[in-house]
Amino acid sequence: MPSVNEALTSKFCATRLRSLEICKPLAIEDYVVQPTEDASPPKWHLAHTSWFFETFLLKPYLPDYQLFDGTYEYLFNSYYNGIGTQFPRAKRGTLSRPTVAEVQNYRCHVDGSMGKLLGGELNDELTLLITLGLHHEQQHQELMLTDLKFNLGHNPLFPAYSKVEHLHQESPSQPLEFRTISGGVKEVGHEPPAARKFVFDNESPRHKVFLGDYQIANRVVTNGEYLAFIEDGGYQAAALWMSDAWSIISAVEGFKQPLYWVHRDNEWFEYTLSGLQPLVLNNPVTHVSGYEADAFARWSDARLPTEQEWECAAASFNSVQGNFYESGALHPMPASASSSDQFFGDVWEWTSSSYGPYPGFNPFAGQLGEYNGKFMANQLVLRGGSCVTSADHIRPSYRNFFYPKDRWQFSGIRLAKN
Repeated sequence: MPSVNEALTSKFCATRLRSLEICKPLAIEDYVVQPTEDASPPKWHLAHTSWFFETFLLKPYLPDYQLFDGTYEYLFNSYYNGIGTQFPRAKRGTLSRPTVAEVQNYRCHVDGSMGKLLGGELNDELTLLITLGLHHEQQHQELMLTDLKFNLGHNPLFPAYSKVEHLHQESPSQPLEFRTISGGVKEVGHEPPAARKFVFDNESPRHKVFLGDYQIANRVVTNGEYLAFIEDGGYQAAALWMSDAWSIISAVEGFKQPLYWVHRDNEWFEYTLSGLQPLVLNNPVTHVSGYEADAFARWSDARLPTEQEWECAAASFNSVQGNFYESGALHPMPASASSSDQFFGDVWEWTSSSYGPYPGFNPFAGQLGEYNGKFMANQLVLRGGSCVTSADHIRPSYRNFFYPKDRWQFSGIRLAKN
């Protein structure tokens, strides 16, 4: 059985390598483009994840560590005010320098120094911090793919990131059914993070909630079902929409269908990481906002589940299985008629729950307390992971969060009923 150091070193090498593998299909021009203020160029992701290890591990814990470049603390700090000021997020795409080659050298410098740290004695605190750094990089790997899709998907040439041909054929999907879940006093959340079993601080502590009896769908909503909503005038029916949402769809051009849907010659297409493809009706609908998910649920005489309802339904599975990054699809796939209920992978699922602290929430110690806690306002929780999430990164208690207007993430819809 490998030691803690060996297992963590192996995980570190594999995680760092995956970031580079994601970038293999890119041309040098792709590394610098920032498609929107909410996204970042691939080069920035590669540098920032290295900055994270340098800032929170190498500087405080590796004796005589030498900074690669002191200016990087300002350029690649994301939002840690306790560390110092940051280069403006909206201008990351203007950074033609440092070059891609220099950022690659920075990664090599950090990786070599991390090898020294991993070769030494690791206590529980260090093990937890290194593991956090790896999960942080997995989050940025997912962001790299979603940000790249936003860039390529708004290019009029609709270039492909990588070709996966078999994804774009219609195949049977599991019928939509509702499972009845008995209510009562339930436990949700996770025990606080530990060196041997990592969770983010926002997943803890485990606590009791009361749920009424409810029903939850066995799979997420498909493109075909969402198309019926569009054709029935869903985007014109003001009664279906929250006030903030109605203001957006009334003012924003193109907010009349999911992001990446294209209507040409009376046919619907969808931009995927394999390029522009005919819309596959049985694939899960994705890249919809929380507002769109809520309006569709109202139109369906249903609602979105709370995050507690989702977790209690998903926790009944013995293992987390689904269409994740490792499948190579990089796109949501239909729930097979022969498969069990679809709860993980494919698309992040909007819930109706506001993102806030659990009772007794205790943030990560020190400057890392800014990791999750300071974003607990005005956002909604999403659950389940997506087709670009690493399979070993997700669990039933995992809480993702976005503003309800956001839709560049692989986000979809699961229905619930009282």
